[in-house]
Amino acid sequence: MLNQVEIWTESLVSIVWGLPLVFSLCFSGLFFTIYFGFPQFKFFKDAVMIIMGKFDKHEHHGEISHFQALCAALSATVGLGNIAGVAVAVSLGGPGAIFWLWVAGFLGMATKFTEVTLALNFREVGPTGKVHGGPMYTMKNGLKKLKSMGHVYAIFIVLSSFGIGNMFQSNQMASVLTTSLQVPTWISGLALAAMAGLILIGGIRRIAKVTDKLVPFMIGIYILGALGILIYNFQHLPDMFAMIFEGAFNGTAAVGGFAGVVFKDVVIMGMRRATFSNEAGMGSAAIAHSAAKSTAGEEGIVALLEPFIDTVVICSITGLVILSTGAWNQAGIAGSEMTAWAFESVYGVFGRGIVTLTVILFAFSTVVSWSYYGEQGVVFLFGEKFVPVYRYVFIFFIFIGAVIQLKVVMNISDSVNGLLAVPNLIATYLLLGVVKKSIVEFKKKKESLK
Repeated sequence: MLNQVEIWTESLVSIVWGLPLVFSLCFSGLFFTIYFGFPQFKFFKDAVMIIMGKFDKHEHHGEISHFQALCAALSATVGLGNIAGVAVAVSLGGPGAIFWLWVAGFLGMATKFTEVTLALNFREVGPTGKVHGGPMYTMKNGLKKLKSMGHVYAIFIVLSSFGIGNMFQSNQMASVLTTSLQVPTWISGLALAAMAGLILIGGIRRIAKVTDKLVPFMIGIYILGALGILIYNFQHLPDMFAMIFEGAFNGTAAVGGFAGVVFKDVVIMGMRRATFSNEAGMGSAAIAHSAAKSTAGEEGIVALLEPFIDTVVICSITGLVILSTGAWNQAGIAGSEMTAWAFESVYGVFGRGIVTLTVILFAFSTVVSWSYYGEQGVVFLFGEKFVPVYRYVFIFFIFIGAVIQLKVVMNISDSVNGLLAVPNLIATYLLLGVVKKSIVEFKKKKESLK
């Protein structure tokens, strides 16, 4: 019976994350890119300046800074998908999938800009003075006739927080510690639950204080290790890029059993893994950004940096490491093990240690930030008084995720995670005029500071 349920739920994931959803997410990114005049280029410098505090004022609602909001959102998106997901994309789609990672990351920048700008426009201040926002509030306050979509989105975000944002992360972290250091899964689960619990009870302010230090550290470790590998294999870079561009458009990869991969599969694998990693179109990051002391236009501009860092930089580096070391052509390895093999081939046992540490940090940071996403869904549905209950249940499920098999749970969670995009994109298209107005307001503010 369990096997049959697994088959059913795997089919559900395939349907939800099939070509229609991937196409919708990528088309939306392309549409927003053109509609707003390529904000990826137009506002990239402004995004950096905003983070540095050039436009800061203290009269805005919010609880955290631009940089803290960016780090909180990045801590949720930069996760195991950057290590294992890219390896899966290359395994199934060949080197050409990396090109489509780049495309999806670039288009995702425009989508993040749009959905976060809307979230700041329609956020609320609760009875205790805390700021609440995200797509559910965008739908409630921006689309009065469709505010029921906000309840649907809130239910989905709560369910996703227990799956992809909780049990999957603790399960993978426990698995890595068991494989690398022979740590029993129940000990890993208790440790992660205890550490996360200490942070969660402090709300978004404590989460932000942790992630604004943890995110730069963990990303820095991973990128430095990966760059060392690319420098070591510098002579292979020209051939590597040739494989990427050739595989992207002819759809074949005649090395290591990849012969016959068709063009459609290459595109889907690259696009799917990128959107799954950077969450552009899902609306989840807008929840973290809604807590920023900022205007709508400014925070939307900051948000476009996330897919750039997550996909264009980190996912790309993982893919290049896998190709340059030949890990993608090794039989019998996949996912994070492929990335670990690539690091170990250059650094030895130390290289595997880098990947192990990175997996642990990525999983921990994802759990911390996703707890806040689910918490805001609970606030929307039931009010602030139910937050403590949610936190205790969330912490309990961290332990549960570490010690049980998750196949069915994760298939359902992946499906729900994909379904977040449906109400989010509908609301985004219907409220594009609000984003335009926010851009005009930002430009006026920018001119006034010259």
